[in-house]
Amino acid sequence: MSTFGFSSTADDVLAGVDLTGRLAVVTGASTGLGEETTRALAAHGAEVVMAVRDLDRGEAAADRIRAAVDHPIELHVRELDLASLDSVRAFADGFLTENDRLDLLINNAGLMAAPYGTTKDGFELQFGTNHLGHFLLGTLLAPALVASAPSRLVSLTSRGHAVSDVDLEDYGFERTDYDAWVAYGRSKTANALFAVAFDRRYVGDGVHAYSVHPGGIHTELARHLTDETLGALRRRLEASGRQFQWKTIPQGAATTVWAATAPELDSKGGHYLEDCGVAEITDEPVLDTGVRAYAQDPQRAEALWELSARLVAV
Repeated sequence: MSTFGFSSTADDVLAGVDLTGRLAVVTGASTGLGEETTRALAAHGAEVVMAVRDLDRGEAAADRIRAAVDHPIELHVRELDLASLDSVRAFADGFLTENDRLDLLINNAGLMAAPYGTTKDGFELQFGTNHLGHFLLGTLLAPALVASAPSRLVSLTSRGHAVSDVDLEDYGFERTDYDAWVAYGRSKTANALFAVAFDRRYVGDGVHAYSVHPGGIHTELARHLTDETLGALRRRLEASGRQFQWKTIPQGAATTVWAATAPELDSKGGHYLEDCGVAEITDEPVLDTGVRAYAQDPQRAEALWELSARLVAV
């Protein structure tokens, strides 16, 4: 379906694509994949709102992007802390006050294998930040996506989803011992299921949603890794029986911008994407290719949506 693949970059995907007049929001835009996604979209004409936790770092990233693009671009840096539902609501209120439409929502920000902690609202940190914060953001900005249809929501997931399905009864590890990788896996499965449920709700309004595995990339996402969690990761990779290949940041952003712009996806939604293509569903617990069936299950997605809506009170 796609002429792009593992080694393609964001610029490869967007070659010849004109995004003039399109408005995008990118979370976690101050570094890594978020910064590269912002640069690629802006370089091809999109106006981009950079949603960042630290405004100073966001402005520094915006300056780097402007310096890297050889023509004027339109960037706006706005504060967003996904670990605070009040912050998410404030960001959405501010955005909707200034804009009545949104073409692309890129839910890129996240934590990986963080030590146990809680968000400002008391939720387990990875589930609360990676999933609930983005769930609330997507539901609040949905009217703007509908107003701008055809439009798209892109939810970054990970191969880490293969570590664990969501646990709808013990999402906060109140009944079981905390495991950083299991918590990460649950949150990444939740990101994939969110795309499934969001697409089912809004496809009739001209909005598609996708989840994206960007690949293994060295970014600040790994800032919480300890010797213990790194050792656990190595053991999981070895157990997969396959050789792991790293991507560069420009390669990692390729599937994100492909999900956001590819005409091949106009009639498809809810899918888990990798290497600029739709992943195959597999029941094998591998860490290098494919998507586990539970991360594409519509009934599971609906159950998670109902739980999430109750937890964030929407």
